[in-house]
Amino acid sequence: MSISDAPAKTEGSATASSNQLRPNVLGAASIMFLVVSAAAPLTAVAGGVPLAMLLGNGAGVAGAVGIVTLILMLFAVGYVAMSRHVRNAGAFYAFAAQGLGGHFGGAAAMVAILSYNCMQIGILGLLGAASAGTFGAMGLTLPWWVWSYIFIALTAVLGYRQVDLSAKILVILVALEYLIVLIINAAIFFAGGDSGTLSMAPFAPSQIMSGVPSIAVLFCFAFFIGFESTTIYSEEARDPRRSIPVATYGSVLLIGIFYMATAWLMANGAGVDKLVPTLAALPDPTTFLFDLAGRYVGGPVPTIMGLLFISSLFAAVLAFHNGVARYKYVAGREGLLPDRVGQTHAEYRSPHIGSIIQTGIAVLVIGLFAGFGLDPVLQLFTWLTQLGTLGVLGLMGLVSFAVIGFFSKKGNLGESILATKILPLISGIILVVLFVLIFSQFGAMTGAQGWLGIALPSLVIVAALLGLILAWNLRNRDQIRFRALGQHR
Repeated sequence: MSISDAPAKTEGSATASSNQLRPNVLGAASIMFLVVSAAAPLTAVAGGVPLAMLLGNGAGVAGAVGIVTLILMLFAVGYVAMSRHVRNAGAFYAFAAQGLGGHFGGAAAMVAILSYNCMQIGILGLLGAASAGTFGAMGLTLPWWVWSYIFIALTAVLGYRQVDLSAKILVILVALEYLIVLIINAAIFFAGGDSGTLSMAPFAPSQIMSGVPSIAVLFCFAFFIGFESTTIYSEEARDPRRSIPVATYGSVLLIGIFYMATAWLMANGAGVDKLVPTLAALPDPTTFLFDLAGRYVGGPVPTIMGLLFISSLFAAVLAFHNGVARYKYVAGREGLLPDRVGQTHAEYRSPHIGSIIQTGIAVLVIGLFAGFGLDPVLQLFTWLTQLGTLGVLGLMGLVSFAVIGFFSKKGNLGESILATKILPLISGIILVVLFVLIFSQFGAMTGAQGWLGIALPSLVIVAALLGLILAWNLRNRDQIRFRALGQHR
């Protein structure tokens, strides 16, 4: 459905010239960098992997990453098949609307907006804390929330402008992140780890199922959050029928192989049998990778890592900001949110209204956490990023069934039954089961005590209900636009 074929706009809505994203600016490589930066390679390796090892299944995290990679590859088959026929910056929202109907589309849109908001703002907490520690050691002492506000301002400028500028910056930051971790990996590999001989024990089923594997799986899914946003950039992609599938499969494989190999080498670096006691003895488990860097590489590498850790967090904040701004833009363009939100900048063709709204929300939430004296890492970062992970898990399960619904209505459209029915059904069941498991154990997994352990994950349900109400309202006031949800191309 082209813009010229779109239903007539209601009064006050944007014109075609003011609500079109800048086309043909992103190739598959640029989209992959936007996606991989949201996965925050150094942040996950330095922060997430040690915590997954300590709280989850120890050295078995490497094997857990492999399992999660396989699950997401199953999901990606149907996701990619549908992406060839639904080109929309709303991604999950558009797929749900086209496959299961407008009401499910509305629910998906609001859950996506909540989830990406939580991911971005949660990471801003860790970014503020990391900056306060790193720069404080250099003599520049500022509260964590001041650093968070500084990075909110930088993100606001970049998010307001065209997306290719953000992509160019992320290319540099992400490349440096990978380089420093690969240097550490190579040093451990060639040294043979702690014992001089690398062990494959982290991939043994007994090791993967040791400890509390559900916590490890939750962390592993969090490592991948953002890979699904390849389709968010479909309206800005060059040759989207090729670039989106390449970027999607490439992102899953790159993230999965990188984290699996790194977790395996980190376990060997400490010694598989010594790993958990070593982590438990550290005042802060997130210093584990820095200790390995000092032991196996030495020199200025640990200091460089501290600065790159900050740049890694900033890259993730910028990537999630771009993603959530586009969800808000699409929800406004198609009538779920006010039409004004669905306009793009006259010069940059960026979703600037969505970007401004996102900046305002970040300013408010950071202010609330700072005002109440809450911890920027243990509370702001942990609570919000794991809530975002839970929401995205639910969305992926919903979209798996949306793929089945879409191709059941449209026919296979040249796609195989494996891609349109079988694999989406398998991945959908797996993802829904994981969503229910994590929802029920959210408080124990995140440290959210008492009523917060129920209230926080319930926000996903509240967002879904809000989306249903918005879709119902749109259907009552404009049935033409309601029937067209998710069809903008």
